[in-house]
Amino acid sequence: MDPLLLVGVAAVAIAILLFTVIKLKWPAYVALLVVSVLTALAGGIAIGDVVPLMIEGMGGTLGSVALLVGLGAMLGGIIEKTGGAEIIADRAAEILGPQRLESALLIASGLVAIPIFFDVAFIILVPIIFAFAKAAGHRGPVAIGMPIAVFMVFIHNTVPPHPGVVGSTTLLAPDLMGLVTILGVALAIPMGFLVHLVGKRVLRRAFVLTPEVDAQYAAAGAASLGSGATGSGAAGTGPRGSGAGPRVRGASPDGDGAGDDLSARRPPAGLVVALILLPIVMIACGTVGTLVTVEGSTAASVLSFIGAPALALLVATLAAMYLLGIMYGWGRQQISEVMDGALGPAAIVILVTGAGGVFAEVLTETGVGDAVSGLLLDAGVPILLLAFLIALAFKVAQGSGTVATLSAAGIVQGTVATGDFTSLQTALIILAIGLGSVSLSHINDSGFWIATKFLGLSVGDGLRTWSVLTTILGFSAMVIVSLVWLIVS
Repeated sequence: MDPLLLVGVAAVAIAILLFTVIKLKWPAYVALLVVSVLTALAGGIAIGDVVPLMIEGMGGTLGSVALLVGLGAMLGGIIEKTGGAEIIADRAAEILGPQRLESALLIASGLVAIPIFFDVAFIILVPIIFAFAKAAGHRGPVAIGMPIAVFMVFIHNTVPPHPGVVGSTTLLAPDLMGLVTILGVALAIPMGFLVHLVGKRVLRRAFVLTPEVDAQYAAAGAASLGSGATGSGAAGTGPRGSGAGPRVRGASPDGDGAGDDLSARRPPAGLVVALILLPIVMIACGTVGTLVTVEGSTAASVLSFIGAPALALLVATLAAMYLLGIMYGWGRQQISEVMDGALGPAAIVILVTGAGGVFAEVLTETGVGDAVSGLLLDAGVPILLLAFLIALAFKVAQGSGTVATLSAAGIVQGTVATGDFTSLQTALIILAIGLGSVSLSHINDSGFWIATKFLGLSVGDGLRTWSVLTTILGFSAMVIVSLVWLIVS
């Protein structure tokens, strides 16, 4: 089919996708599947091959995504329900002191954001944000809360095991999951400093809070610092919570959780941090090991096995089950319920990611992705910038970072597969897609509403804070990625 006609097919497919998601409010899962069918037919795929192609795209994507997102959700669920976020925040405040409460909580939030989805992780930290902001003398929680929210959503879009970056890596180079993880974590470090510094300037004015949040903040106190403030909603569960989560009691031999009250027992912060870092260290060992050992040797095989992201998360999850759960009073049944419960929200994300994989497979098979990326490359747009801009366009148009990431990866997939790119260059392209999916976030992004509503901001103030900071981080990180690209090219 003529390349220009394929570009037209792409434009119509994207328009239909945006219309169904934004205007008709279809679930992204259904919209992606419908658009995939229409694109396949318009792109010349035989009717009898459409459904097999969809199954191939779904299966090829879910292989890695289901493993990593599922295990990551379970690990995050255990850390969440055992109060790990609060423990890390309290300990960081103790180490850094009352004058550095903002830095302490920012560091803690970065660690918490690695295994736990953004929305859950941020809600867990909201009561702690209020307490820290009150202790630091701020007139509202925004000064501390907004940099934390933006930093966490940045990590959510650039560091596995989160679904968008896992999905794009699976589509472009599934064997590079470890390298993408290391680079994503490395990139998050300077972005943490940047959002801390820039946030002071962007958030220096006083913000008018909604009456509900203003009342909550007035009632917040510093007494919870160092004593494990419990959260609301999803945060108020687990050993020390008062919400719907199981109350911790000494485990009986049959694992039903009955016995003496052990709710005062809390795992040390060092243990929680170690469990979060364990999979990252294992992945790093595998990635570095492949560079310093002889290919095909026993040492290389062992290190590759140890550093496989799925194994690393499995080991960390098993360790957390025992070290955070059973050792601190959780019964076996309670642990099972917590882990099963974590898979509910993850299942939705996994299915949407799989549908994105179907769309990507159709774009590749029909040649639509090659036509679009080829046209832009012929116009002089570098592949790194192309990946970033496509993801950015999808993000601005429909809000979902996962959909933006997968759609952009599908469009550039053919170009990346046929291009003579090194592993590092391919990993940088994957990160560029993630950075495009975090930039220019606004009112069609669920993250925007989570941050602004919990911090008590109006829509206008949300645009002045959340949207500005996400854009600064996304574009600044893109500059760093581009500089690294120039050095390694």
